[in-house]
Parts: sequence; structure tokens; C-alpha cells
Amino acid sequence: MIFVDNEHNTKPYINLAIEEHLMRNLATDEDILLFYINEPSIIIGKHQNTLEEINLEYVQSHNIHVTRRLSGGGAVYHDLGNLNFSFITENRPENVHNFRKFTEPVVRALQTLGVPAEVGGRNDILADGRKISGNAQYISGKRMVSHGTLLFNTDMSELSRALNVKPGKIQSKGIKSVQSRVANISEFLAAPMDTETFRTHLLHEILERSESIPQYHLTPADWEAINALSLSRYQTWDWNYGRSPEFNVQKTNRFPGGEVDARIDVHDGIIKCIRFYGDFFSQKEPSELEARLVGVRYEAAALTAALAGVEVSEFFHSVDNEAFVNFLYYA
Repeated sequence: MIFVDNEHNTKPYINLAIEEHLMRNLATDEDILLFYINEPSIIIGKHQNTLEEINLEYVQSHNIHVTRRLSGGGAVYHDLGNLNFSFITENRPENVHNFRKFTEPVVRALQTLGVPAEVGGRNDILADGRKISGNAQYISGKRMVSHGTLLFNTDMSELSRALNVKPGKIQSKGIKSVQSRVANISEFLAAPMDTETFRTHLLHEILERSESIPQYHLTPADWEAINALSLSRYQTWDWNYGRSPEFNVQKTNRFPGGEVDARIDVHDGIIKCIRFYGDFFSQKEPSELEARLVGVRYEAAALTAALAGVEVSEFFHSVDNEAFVNFLYYA
């Protein structure tokens, strides 16, 4: 495994571009490890409706960046007290949705600091039952990214003000507030430590080396490509906010693999437009499924027929075809 230094960039639209550039373009057979720290930001999951996930007035008045990532999952708040890690690896079946493989090295590194860390939930790291890390993945061709947050010393009051946490999501987890289920890693340390020292400790523990960390330094050509990608994707309104379609049917359900929110525009009994939002994980682009369902009669039998030969679980993790049709039509 080799480490890539992001050269202390704290702009989220640059750091996400670095990650994507490395996955698509760095010519190496080695796994890659990337760390980055962002200025106050909300990072939106790929399939989410941005305006429903953020407190827009608060975000704008406090100059909080809003950027969409390429992976699924939910919206997260970043600030200078939040350390982010990315493992860029070969796309193999045993790696897909296998969050444990990528979180366990981080858990072991945290435990060496006395943090009672453990893998928990579908994609979390917990300490004393409270969430200190959430993780997500995305795939492109022969490579994939498994990345996560580490709440080290984040301003929790800002986190709760910036995010628009849905009451249904809170109730589904049996909690009263965001603050009650998250924690900062710094709470569990025996002695104070700054974020940079914490980052260095994790780097050495994960790579199991005390000296001579294998490292790749970004070249001027890399930076040219990264800046171009940042401008063309991560800084654009279309990518970060997009346009929500008009709809007259809304179906929402929280499946084991995450929430799916379907917006369906039906005219004369025919689906004219359908969009899927949520914090779900997917192996394939939901847009493929959306295209397949446009023009289909809005009834259970027609939906079932339209999905013949399709594995819905590839679009919405852990959702089978029958459950999906029931969700779209009967729920």
C-alpha cells in the first residue's frame, strides 16, 4: 500500500477530485491510502436530494461548502476536526459492500490509542456504542474506493445545525437527537492530541511501519487534471444540487441497506418520470433502472414484467424484486 499526501488542501471539492483522479488515473498495482481534512462542509451522498438534506439558510449564511460525492450513503458534516480516509483498491467481489475489511485496520489503529473502537452497523465505527465514523464505497471499472469519516474533534453543534436530519431517520434508530448517537474520538484519549498528530499515528499504524512510508507525490500533471475535474464536477451547481423532477407520487421506505425515496410522475396511468433518492448503497447506477421504468404502466404486474431479468439488489443493496415492486406500488 502506498500513501498519497494531499498537500494540506482543505477544500472539499479539491479533495474529492484528488480521490477520483487517483482511482481512475494513478498507474499502480498497489492499494492506495489517502487522508484529507476539509473546511466546514456538507458532503452529500450521490443519490440524495441535496435541498432536503441541508439547512440551506444556515449553510449559506455560514459559508459552509456543499459538495456531492460519488458514493452512496447519507450526508455528513466535515470541519477541521474531522479526518477523512480513503482506501483505493482493486474492484473484487470480496471487497464490494465489505466495509469491515476497510474499517478493521482503522479500528485497530484507534485501539492502540486506547479508544474503545469497534465495527458496528452496516458501515460504522463505534466507541462505547456511539458513532465515530461512517463509511461508503463506489466502483469504477477495475477499481473501487472505500472511504470514511473520523470524528476527531468536530463541532457537534454545527453538525446538527447544518444538517436537516429527518425525523423518520432519528426514530428508526431509537434516538432523540444527532448528538446522542455520535461522539468525538478526542473524548476517549488519555492525553490531548491535535488532528495532524492523530493523522500521523493512524498512517503509521495502518501501514504497520514506523519508518519509510511508501509514498506517491502528486505531479504538476496530476494537479492540472485534479483542478480540471474539481471545476467540471465538484464545483458545479448541476452536480451538487441538480434538479428535482415534478412528481405526483412519493414512496419512501427504510430498507436494511438504507432509505429509498422514489419520486414518480404518472400521467394517464403511465410513468413519465421516476427518480430515486436516499442514503442507499448501489453497485449499479439507479439511472439505469429509472430509464427502464419510464413508459411502464403504473401497476404491480407491469412493474414486475419491466423488471424481469433485472436484479434490483444491484441497484438497492438487500432489496429483492418483489419487495421493490411492493414498495413502488403498494407501500
